[in-house]
Amino acid sequence: MDVKKLNAKKFRDMVILGRNRLDEHTEYVNSLNVFPVPDGDTGTNMNLSFTSGSAAVKDSSSDHMGEVAQSLAKGLLMGARGNSGVILSQLFRGFSKALEGKEEVAAKDLAEAFQAGVDTAYNAVMKPVEGTILTVARQSAKAGLKKAEETDNVVAIMETVLDASKKSLKKTPDLLPILKEVGVVDSGGQGLVYIYEGFLSSLTGEEPAEEEHELEELVRAEHHRSGVHEHVNTEDITYGYCTEIMVRIGEGETVEEEFDYEAFRNYLDKLGDSLLVVADEEVIKVHVHTERPGEVMNYGQKFGSLMKIKVDNMREQHSELSHSEEKKVSKKDFAVVAIAPGEGLKELFESLGVDCVLQGGQTMNPSTEDIVKAMESVPAKNYIVLPNNKNIFMAAEQAVEVIEDNAAVVETRTIQQGLTAMLGYNPALDLDTNKASMTDELELVKSGQVTFAVRDTEINGLEIKKDNYMGIIDGEIKVTESDLYTVTLETVKRMLDEESEIVTLLIGEDGSEEEAQRIADYIEENHSDLEVEIHTGDQPVYPYLISVE
Repeated sequence: MDVKKLNAKKFRDMVILGRNRLDEHTEYVNSLNVFPVPDGDTGTNMNLSFTSGSAAVKDSSSDHMGEVAQSLAKGLLMGARGNSGVILSQLFRGFSKALEGKEEVAAKDLAEAFQAGVDTAYNAVMKPVEGTILTVARQSAKAGLKKAEETDNVVAIMETVLDASKKSLKKTPDLLPILKEVGVVDSGGQGLVYIYEGFLSSLTGEEPAEEEHELEELVRAEHHRSGVHEHVNTEDITYGYCTEIMVRIGEGETVEEEFDYEAFRNYLDKLGDSLLVVADEEVIKVHVHTERPGEVMNYGQKFGSLMKIKVDNMREQHSELSHSEEKKVSKKDFAVVAIAPGEGLKELFESLGVDCVLQGGQTMNPSTEDIVKAMESVPAKNYIVLPNNKNIFMAAEQAVEVIEDNAAVVETRTIQQGLTAMLGYNPALDLDTNKASMTDELELVKSGQVTFAVRDTEINGLEIKKDNYMGIIDGEIKVTESDLYTVTLETVKRMLDEESEIVTLLIGEDGSEEEAQRIADYIEENHSDLEVEIHTGDQPVYPYLISVE
């Protein structure tokens, strides 16, 4: 098939089929998690992220290829979950920027767009690791550029990009030894291949060929979301109109000024609160609570035409609600947002001074937008985010950029580090000092996790059997046995050293107080100088989380 130009309609179909292809294979991508733990969620993160981008593309009525690509980038940005989702959003952010102003796209344009996406993604990652989705994207884009030198057929470019991505994916174990040891390819790279398969299928009308997969078991994870609620009294609402506008920059007869982000945001900041301004070179999206929605619209029109307008009278919305237990929300100096699964962990974080606990973690990474909303739910002058999982770092950093307030991420890799970080938190200090103090606390704690294996494998010479329990210490599997008590106790023993003072056991959904007490009794009988604490965490997947300080 020979296609010389790619238009908005064809690209919209590509995105939709790319999303569908990834959705069909989400559980397989999840199963490629290096560790055989029941929480591999790369596929889920990529699928939810790309679904957000696909929805934005469907909502776009534009017949302009560049504009549809921008819609994809915006949807991906706000829906990005986990590191894989954020990297995917960056790939298509660069892709869309390369297509700005192009109503239709030629073969060379498409190849250059894939390369621009790679450049943007590599710049967004502090320490790029080869053998990952980045490698697959880079090598496939390079092949596409080379192919564009000899053809003007869009389909040929997409075929080349897909073929190169598959070849690159197969070589990821040669670049990351852990992949070869476990016998899998990179999960993020595999997800990208599925998207590209959907792209090509849309262009050719042919169904992608299914490949045989060696893994017998697919990981199944349950995902849930929790909303963030804010309760206010009707009479205490200072700014009564929730106002949202979208402005097409530079379009229309009302344009008077050239758009400047800082000046634009500073002006609107004076008109109300709960301000969120997201903008690129073409569109401005505004959310603000104000008493003067008309002035917000008039000001927006100075920079372009109004694409969407939404105004809600919040006093009217609240007039029928009971006000007996509601109180006025004022802006506090500091707010801490933590991500954690389980009601028990939520209560623990709140007892240490965390203002908002967003339900999520290894089995359900919150999106950039989820974290932004959690921050906005607690009006504050400064924000600190505790991701408590390395796979949430990038989404948290992206949320900090979006909210445009004084905010920082303390890179807590585990729940245990998050709890310990709060010991260094002092709302009387400034943001930088708090971040430094909380980060220093992370060196004082060892983190242990006990879970079960979802497949047979061998890692670092340790033979692991499906359904056996595993003890993981600071990210490395150290113990595996069929008995939960034995594995948990042995994990604790290996975490202890001469400087250990406090051992904390956090009981998950599949743990028990009786078993935790047996472990505590053993430790206290054999280590009289140690203090043991037991708390109910209610976390899924991990019967026990362990910290040693």
